[in-house]
Amino acid sequence: MTLSHGRPYLAIPGPSVMPDRVLAAMQRPAPNIYTGALHEMTATLFPDLKRIAGTAHHAAIYIANGHGMWEAALLNVLRRGDQVLALVSGHFGQSWAATARALGAEVEVIESDGASPVAPDLLEARLRADRGHEIRAVIACHVDTATGVRADMASYRAALDAAGHPGLLMADCIASMGCDRFEMDAWGVDVAITASQKGLMTPPGLGFAFFNDRAAEARNRAEMVTPYWDWRPRAAPDLYYQYFAGTAPTHLLYALRAALDLIGEEGIEAIWDRHARLAAAIWAAVEAWGREGEMRLGVRAAQDRSHAVTSIGLGAPDADRLRAWCETQMGVTLGIGLGRTPPEGWFRIGHMGHVNAHMVLGALGTIEAGLSALSIPHGAGGVTAAAKALAAA
Repeated sequence: MTLSHGRPYLAIPGPSVMPDRVLAAMQRPAPNIYTGALHEMTATLFPDLKRIAGTAHHAAIYIANGHGMWEAALLNVLRRGDQVLALVSGHFGQSWAATARALGAEVEVIESDGASPVAPDLLEARLRADRGHEIRAVIACHVDTATGVRADMASYRAALDAAGHPGLLMADCIASMGCDRFEMDAWGVDVAITASQKGLMTPPGLGFAFFNDRAAEARNRAEMVTPYWDWRPRAAPDLYYQYFAGTAPTHLLYALRAALDLIGEEGIEAIWDRHARLAAAIWAAVEAWGREGEMRLGVRAAQDRSHAVTSIGLGAPDADRLRAWCETQMGVTLGIGLGRTPPEGWFRIGHMGHVNAHMVLGALGTIEAGLSALSIPHGAGGVTAAAKALAAA
């Protein structure tokens, strides 16, 4: 017998749960792409996207996933052979660095232990050693989706400024935007990228680049960018089709409009607070379970943990056993141990976007039931600890 029949819960770190209003927004005939209401609606997306990113500067929409946005950001600011410094705290930081290398950049990596972000003093020291200012860009994941490590982007800007270095600061906010506090202009980030399928609660397929005037100036010397990836016509089109370098992703745009409406109704500050409170409940549960057995949080310090995704160590093969039981027996799908060693000893909980307290408590209750059903050693009272954390918030 299985108890999984009914509405499933996809508690992975993206694609995230989509609100009913977002799903309903796509249920319509194809629109006229040449004039009229679609054009008017598209123009309303950019101010709202910029508010979420915390920028008054430029924004571009792509038909792309996060990997595409890595390329878009790099191609618009680099020449082949330029030096890039990658601050890496997990699998996705390594992957962005690998993308830069494949595009022809000379890439240097400063890597953390995966349980904390790269320290800003390491960045400052490396930049001070770059007396010729050969490093053109510093790239970092604001949140690495694999480890759940959250970097302090403002401290990286402070390191650049303290070293008197002109390099661009570029942030991957794919997991964090709309979940963790991010203030592009206030923190001195030059380029930020994200995608539609996580905090923005929209189906996969849209990517977003935000860039300031310094990054726009860097585009003038970039020599690798191709017409599709060029952000200039997308950010300031003369004709509608230039927003997307071709046919608009019509139904994804309707979905995005509905998602942005929901974000506007709740307010970005309230959204950041909701994610912080739900994350703290998950951490409380894991800490309680971890008093016995092998369960542990993947990120040591609370200030370094994402409010969108939590990586949890359980030991191999128990993490995979638990994930399989939760999905087949209870209808809750947990994230895989991506980029971890061994992967079958880790799992992730995605708590991003359209998620509330009873959904989180349900997922935690399912995990606690699975630990008991599979006789995996764990401390008692995880769900109770989470409920107390929510009640005290």
